Amino acid sequence: MKLSAFFRIGLIALIFCLPASVLAQDDEDYLESLLKEEVENVNLVYKPVIGFGYGYINFYGEVKNKKQNPIMGTPAYKINVATFVDNKRYLKANFFLMLGQMGGNKTSSDSLMNLNFKTDITTFGINLHYDFKPFIKTGSLITPFVSLGIENVQFNSKSDLYYGDKIPYIYRSDGTIRSAANEIIKRDNIYESDLRDLNLYGLGSYNQSTFAVPVDVGLDFAVSNRVTMRLGYSLHYTFTDDIDNVSSKATQGIKGNKLNDMFTYSYLTFHFDLFSSPKTITIQKLFAEVDWDYSMYGDSDNDLIFDYWDNCPNTPPGVEVDTTGCPYDDDKDGVPNYQDKELHSKVNAIVDNDGIEINAEKLAEELSGRQAISRSEVESFLMMQRARTRYNIGKSSIPIPQKYKQLDKDMDGYISFDELLDAIDGFFDDSPVLKSPQDIYELNDFFFAQ
Repeated sequence: MKLSAFFRIGLIALIFCLPASVLAQDDEDYLESLLKEEVENVNLVYKPVIGFGYGYINFYGEVKNKKQNPIMGTPAYKINVATFVDNKRYLKANFFLMLGQMGGNKTSSDSLMNLNFKTDITTFGINLHYDFKPFIKTGSLITPFVSLGIENVQFNSKSDLYYGDKIPYIYRSDGTIRSAANEIIKRDNIYESDLRDLNLYGLGSYNQSTFAVPVDVGLDFAVSNRVTMRLGYSLHYTFTDDIDNVSSKATQGIKGNKLNDMFTYSYLTFHFDLFSSPKTITIQKLFAEVDWDYSMYGDSDNDLIFDYWDNCPNTPPGVEVDTTGCPYDDDKDGVPNYQDKELHSKVNAIVDNDGIEINAEKLAEELSGRQAISRSEVESFLMMQRARTRYNIGKSSIPIPQKYKQLDKDMDGYISFDELLDAIDGFFDDSPVLKSPQDIYELNDFFFAQ
């Protein structure tokens, strides 16, 4: 018998000593989980998905900035509402609204060609959104998309023509800006002049509302089942050439090319699917579906304790058992009640196979009669002692008495089971430590007191 066996028995004792209420609650939760199952929702109801975002606009026309950058420009906000339009859910319709500003600045050595404008911009429209289904599986973390649509664009272009209180800018060929008094000044970037009202180039009162065709490309990133982050870039081709007030239709002054104005919008938006049905649902089952392992849940001795948990698998029929499947042993002497002819032995008493206490006088009488005691009988006795204390095994900090310290061969401050057996062997070999049966009793009491 090795020391590790005591640790295993101690672990079993610890498990059985857990509060019954905790174990009962675990069993109840486990049984409850068997009656629930999470399954795919095959009858999904899709509701509109709401999106909000922010981005930058860059204008492309006669009056445009010298440097264009997708992550720089004039700011704009976007609101989007999306819904599926086909039964297979391959296509979405996006209804969107964009609010922001757009502008351009053109510098030239020609004093007449130094132009600037800025406008508030409002666009609203619809586009058809395709994210490459079924070629890309539903639920992918990253999904590319393209879209094409139609929108209305409204603008009100203004220009910064004056410094402060109506001091006109005079652009010189050396690149400086001067006042009428020939003082060098800088633009104040206040766009005070309505370009359509000024009618500088004979364009008249043109319409400040036009249609445009937006084309979007980008990537959707799945943040969660109900949240998507979209990184996109769109080109808006308008049906007007008047946004920057320079057009091929001009009858005087500066005349533009025949290309219509365009602008781009690079954006980051978040889309929230707040109202659609969940993709998985939990169903409540009337019966639990369990894959039984009958070798695990059998009960060969019919004591109502499954064999897997039965510590005494061969209990005779009709014998009452505890929760471990072992017959009751009220006096904890290692002999179960149904075999015990002395049901109330003293605590830590040495008993025979019938559970009857063996007193010191009888043991001494047998020893003095030189009747040999076999090692198997001693081990049987110790095994009964171990069974008697199976619920209370564990080392303690009790110091070893001085006269037994020689028995602690590994000097670990603990008399192990093997060391106890060696000591008993030594008793029969005239050990200098154990000199009488009383010494065996005392060593036995100390061993179990540990």
